[in-house]
Amino acid sequence: MFGDKREQYRRVFIDAWRKRADGTPLEPLERVVVDVIDAHPEYQEMLGSPDALERDYPVGDAAANPFLHMGMHITIIEQVTSDRPPGIRALYGELRKLFGDSHDVEHAMMQCLAGSLAEARDRGDFPDEQRYLDCLRRLKSRVL
Repeated sequence: MFGDKREQYRRVFIDAWRKRADGTPLEPLERVVVDVIDAHPEYQEMLGSPDALERDYPVGDAAANPFLHMGMHITIIEQVTSDRPPGIRALYGELRKLFGDSHDVEHAMMQCLAGSLAEARDRGDFPDEQRYLDCLRRLKSRVL
């Protein structure tokens, strides 16, 4: 979605945020990116800093890496929008009702997404969609 290089990935966020500030029309994906940035005011100043493209963050730590954190939000939004893996849209709807806030749901879902991606990396394979969905289903019992 964003390319393989860290700078390209980060530039998507920085450019979308700059376009928003300039009043330049946004592409559909840029609108999603800006919505995620709007939900994270703590990252907005960083996006305008001169070192935003080069700054290092701990590897794999979404809590410490704003680009990873926001990217995971976008991944979840894209999964729900496309219903991939199949069933995630309905599950998201159920979780949204339980959590009461889409941002909080996405944060909870990130734990499952991160675990799924780490397992796939360790296996050297694609993420197991069924295990990922099972993890998301277990979130319902944590809220009840």
